[in-house]
Amino acid sequence: MHYEDTIKSKIDPQRIYQYVNHDLRNKLERIFLGRRIAVWGSRDSDVNRSRFEKMKDGDDILIIEGDTIKLLGKIAAKTINQDLSRELWKNIKGATTEGWDLIYFIANPQEVNLPFSEFNNLFGYEADYTLRGFTNIAEDRLASFYEQYDDLYDVLIRIKNGDEVIRKDAGRISDRMVEYETVVPEENKEEIKEEVSEHLKIQWKLIQLGLKASTRVWIPRNDQSKITGQYHYDEFEKEFTAGLDTDARYVENIDVVWKDEFRIDAAFEVENSTSIYSGLLRFSDLKIVAPNSNYPLFIVAPLSRKAKVINQVKRPTFRKLDFHKKVRYLSYEAVEETERFFEDSTSGLNVELLTGRSEEIN
Repeated sequence: MHYEDTIKSKIDPQRIYQYVNHDLRNKLERIFLGRRIAVWGSRDSDVNRSRFEKMKDGDDILIIEGDTIKLLGKIAAKTINQDLSRELWKNIKGATTEGWDLIYFIANPQEVNLPFSEFNNLFGYEADYTLRGFTNIAEDRLASFYEQYDDLYDVLIRIKNGDEVIRKDAGRISDRMVEYETVVPEENKEEIKEEVSEHLKIQWKLIQLGLKASTRVWIPRNDQSKITGQYHYDEFEKEFTAGLDTDARYVENIDVVWKDEFRIDAAFEVENSTSIYSGLLRFSDLKIVAPNSNYPLFIVAPLSRKAKVINQVKRPTFRKLDFHKKVRYLSYEAVEETERFFEDSTSGLNVELLTGRSEEIN
């Protein structure tokens, strides 16, 4: 019953705000942007409180029912709050309180309904190992997992979708970083000036579409001042990571990223210049350090450059990473058409819509 009420149906944030302090309210407003919030709680015992205090924002959380992983999410915030517990779960029994006062707010809740044996396999537990009550994963098992894989959330979603789970190959990154410095062609100054202007215009359109789709938007720090100077927009996050497991070095220089607090929704490389290769290299580094990521990657370029985009994606370097299946081509024209269509509306604007207006690279 509690699961249906406060996880599946989620909670109107106004019910929560009347019981939390100003700082926590501001934090929840920033993370959930007024959307309903998934909330869960545990009994306040000495053992549970010790485990609760170890929980950090951005940690993965699994809700287990019997032998099934019922739900997967990220810890967005937590509080010890008897009054909120009473409001959500009506947990006063006679003269004593036996409530679920150790409360945590869950970002990106996803029902997965996977056998718990999948978790055991990933973390090296015996096949018949089971969890009881509120517990943490041992630190050595976490360290071993993250040496091999990028993100538990993405890995379990891939298993749910029947996709292959890929181990990290971080040793290949250094070669990619060298290629940034040696392979990207040089352009003359006049071409750069013209291309940066067009590049900035498309970045701004993708920023606006992202905001209308109710996502946060990140662009490289060097570009933020340009956007502010040209379009008077400066509401960028101070840090990219914000709870994401992926190393920010391989994401924060991608031209446009749509994201939530603990999840990347889409990544865009805008290629108006001749250096399509450099954008693909950034994507390839990202796929090497986060091979199980599930969000779409878009190369955004004019229709006049579509053939060049396809030829670059089909290079052997990128074919090994299955880029012809993972990277999509999104034309400037499609971006501009989408912008016009949603000029006075946001209903229906999301990543899936842009995916539908993009093209596979075969």
